[in-house]
Amino acid sequence: MAQISLTFPDGNARSFEAGVTPADVAADISKSLAKKAISASVDGKHWDLQWPIESDAQIAINTMKDAAPALELIRHDLAHIMARAVQEIWPDVKVTIGPVIENGWYYDFDRQEPFTPEDLGEIEKKMREIINSRDPVRTEVWERARAVKHYEDNGEPYKVELIEAIPGDEPLRMYWHGDWQDLCRGPHLQHTGQVPADGFKLMSVAGAYWRGDSNRQMLQRIYGVGFQNKEDLRKYLNFLEEAEKRDHRKLGREMDLFHMQEEAPGQVFWHPDGWTIYTQLQDYMRRKQRVGGYREINTPQVVDRKLWEASGHWDKYQHHMFVVEVDESRDGETDDAAVKDKGQTRINALKPMNCPCHVQVFNQGLKSYRDLPLRLAEFGSCARFEPSGALHGIMRVRGFTQDDAHIFCTEEQIQEECAKFIDFLANVYEELGFPEFEIKFATRPEKRVGSDESWDYVEGALENAIKAVGRDYTLEPGDGAFYGPKLDFYLTDAIGRVWQCGTFQVDPNLPERLGASYIAADGDKHRPYMLHRACLGSFERFIGILIENWEGKLPFWLAPRQVVVASIISDADDYVNEVVADLQAKGVRAEADIRNEKINYKVREHSLGKVPVILAVGAREVEERTVTVRRLGEKRTEVKSVDEVITALAKDALPPDLGGEDAA
Repeated sequence: MAQISLTFPDGNARSFEAGVTPADVAADISKSLAKKAISASVDGKHWDLQWPIESDAQIAINTMKDAAPALELIRHDLAHIMARAVQEIWPDVKVTIGPVIENGWYYDFDRQEPFTPEDLGEIEKKMREIINSRDPVRTEVWERARAVKHYEDNGEPYKVELIEAIPGDEPLRMYWHGDWQDLCRGPHLQHTGQVPADGFKLMSVAGAYWRGDSNRQMLQRIYGVGFQNKEDLRKYLNFLEEAEKRDHRKLGREMDLFHMQEEAPGQVFWHPDGWTIYTQLQDYMRRKQRVGGYREINTPQVVDRKLWEASGHWDKYQHHMFVVEVDESRDGETDDAAVKDKGQTRINALKPMNCPCHVQVFNQGLKSYRDLPLRLAEFGSCARFEPSGALHGIMRVRGFTQDDAHIFCTEEQIQEECAKFIDFLANVYEELGFPEFEIKFATRPEKRVGSDESWDYVEGALENAIKAVGRDYTLEPGDGAFYGPKLDFYLTDAIGRVWQCGTFQVDPNLPERLGASYIAADGDKHRPYMLHRACLGSFERFIGILIENWEGKLPFWLAPRQVVVASIISDADDYVNEVVADLQAKGVRAEADIRNEKINYKVREHSLGKVPVILAVGAREVEERTVTVRRLGEKRTEVKSVDEVITALAKDALPPDLGGEDAA
């Protein structure tokens, strides 16, 4: 029998017979490891303990202490155990696929009757029975014809179709969990008892078309979550509860900020208070960019396809673009949209991004090296087609506005511009309440344009810029664009969720395609580099993040309704209006509530609306020229002089870049 060499994480290597399994290797090391082993890593691939190893390899044996592989196996086994439970309860149900997803898994079933919440409870009970039975898990590789016949004989047409889609050189692995069998790439645990019986929960049922095709069968998808123990499951369920409380869609309704409707899918109807947040944030970014040396421009929303063809977006991005056809021959005298002169039809598209239009601004007039770097910023309204199933409140939309900017510069200026941007972005994030962020550095992909020397220089410039401003980063090899590397910036919100918002991308390609040039010191024309950058990403998504991060209790300067002055008695109405007028004169967004309602009712209503400060006014306050101050989330109140309160609130109302209180 041929011998192979297996190298362990400590660098030691040992010889084994070809075809040895990781289970054999673990047993050879120690009985203890053989008992604890759940899978292996073989040359970086996750490997079932039962799979043979036929050639020299690097190997590591995984146990439940190795969180990443352990969770993958637990969740994958739970998918199979759930499918087995469903078919044991309802034998006529047909199974399809059940992959692992973030925090859990799902499995799609073909069943005539819809699954109910009571059904999920019954499935969970059956799953625990299967786990407690500790049934062995085994795997075999079958010939294609044998596998097809097996599923045809058992009335599982979806499995037959899956086999037909698997490449011919890929082995067909069949897995058994007890007597129940499924087609699966693996790996899996060694018996059902290795799955924590108290570490999972079935969450919901949703519809899903087979293979994502709306012309195919509608299936029922059951989602579940799985963890290594009951405590981790409890923490996750608490996290979901907290996230639900913070859902921007729910808070948007409660605070009357925006709405969305079927007639404009994926587009936002901003209400007065929501638009106040939007404009305050935009004004803040406008001031920051002006100080940062950016020059604001505005470019068209509807652009002829010729520009998108020249930029390369028409071929690569057209499926995300909204196309507009216009008959240029029409004289406006007919309203019959069906009458078109196809020879005079002009094809346009709503812009999905601003970059090609910014190059057009750069291209107007000769540019000298003395004009560089040229920083052009735009609050550009864009439109992208997103599938309806991907839309999510204002977080994922079809119509949005980016805080977009492009820096045209020389190769030598890239490092300095990158360092300046990181400092700029860090200051913006801190003032918006996110003092910490992560940087991910995506480097050259396998398929790329440009010389290795150019890539070496540009990647070195970005790396040196990060180091120059004292930041750490995570390397993502091969994830850059085909024309240049990029930095992505990730925020962590109040409950630990991570959001990718900012970006900085080096692009020599678009200036080349669109003919951008500048006159260098040598008198010749040279291509500039184009640096794509954004801090917030889109205003819509970032406002959604802000709402959820602050649970609707936005920093005072951003709050759409900053102060409500509420009367306790009607005799205080004139004083209420006077205080409101004085606050408004100082730039505070204040309003009066002189309705004939009890003060407790008013306080409760405005607190639900997330008004940061409520000033209550009764007979004593009128007489003493004071107000009773109640801040959102605080039970205690303070009685203060009205002048003192107005002065303090006027300062708080200032955005952080104008000397107001820090958002953090």
